[in-house]
Amino acid sequence: MWLIVNAGSSSLKLKVFDGEQEVAKASITEIGPDGHRAAMAEGLAQAGVPLDRLTAAAHRVVHGGAGLTSTCRVTPSVLQQIQDCIPLAPLHNPANLVGIQSVAALASNLPQYAAFDTAFHATNPQVAVTYALPKEERDRGLRRYGFHGISYAALVRILQRRGDLPERLLACHLGNGCSIAAIVNGRSVATTMGYSPLDGLTMGTRSGSIDGNAVLRLAELHGIEKAGRILNCESGLLGLGGHSDLRALHAAGTPEARFALDHFAYWAVRHAGSLVATMGGLDAVVFTGGIGENDPWMRKEILSGLAYLGVSPDLAANARNETTLHDTTSRVVILVVPADEERQIALEAQAVMSGEAQALKAGEGA
Repeated sequence: MWLIVNAGSSSLKLKVFDGEQEVAKASITEIGPDGHRAAMAEGLAQAGVPLDRLTAAAHRVVHGGAGLTSTCRVTPSVLQQIQDCIPLAPLHNPANLVGIQSVAALASNLPQYAAFDTAFHATNPQVAVTYALPKEERDRGLRRYGFHGISYAALVRILQRRGDLPERLLACHLGNGCSIAAIVNGRSVATTMGYSPLDGLTMGTRSGSIDGNAVLRLAELHGIEKAGRILNCESGLLGLGGHSDLRALHAAGTPEARFALDHFAYWAVRHAGSLVATMGGLDAVVFTGGIGENDPWMRKEILSGLAYLGVSPDLAANARNETTLHDTTSRVVILVVPADEERQIALEAQAVMSGEAQALKAGEGA
């Protein structure tokens, strides 16, 4: 059985898979800065899975930088590379490292693997990921990376297995964090997030795309730390409408709440148009994530903004939260696919372990 770990700064989510089948899960919140090891033990107890029944553990790591572009076994070198990426993802990678260290403290001989949210976008062309900065700054790692890659990889897997993977796919991962990706024949060619998860769409508490000089002005007024907190934690839907959750905004009924909803939809459509341009057209739109799967109003608004591309939803099916949303006149397929990130991590890590075993067997037979 495989333990899948998603460690946050103050939370821990665990799932256990037997092959592709989820057999147990646990969630711990409000963890103190030094409490992850105890939380890991508590989570495993909640899940009811003894350590000696685990084959391996696999972790979600937000940032793999330019070097870690596929799921891999955790080695001292990999740990150092994850550590080196902390300046690129200071809110995420430290917690991901703590998750790995917590498992090692409880079961030092258990093999561990890491899957990276940035890895799926490693297929983006250089022209798409390069900022127009001096070479010295680019060499520091200042470039676009893209995120939500594990979610997009899961979406591609699911569509491939169903025989539904289109050539040109606009994939919308909409949740508290939001991004859209342009996927051609199963490979990412562009995405809205950039150097960090702050860029792109309006999000729950993140500003999305913003002029660099506006960021500098915030830093000038408030200092770098406070400016970062404003952009990442106090902006987005929360800053515009007073709530970070779309359900609360729908219920609020205030002009500010309605503006926040309209802002979200407008920028999703605007960014989507840019991504469609990179693909030279559009064959399918797929929604995933909490908003993408559960908010018919937002889906309708975004789809209506894409009507010029031949997108025509069945509004009744959309209102019923069905999984197939295009009507008979639509030139573009419209689907909803539930997020399946933990299973994707398990499958990728299992494939790496299987490859290791085959390589070892081949070496012994040489």
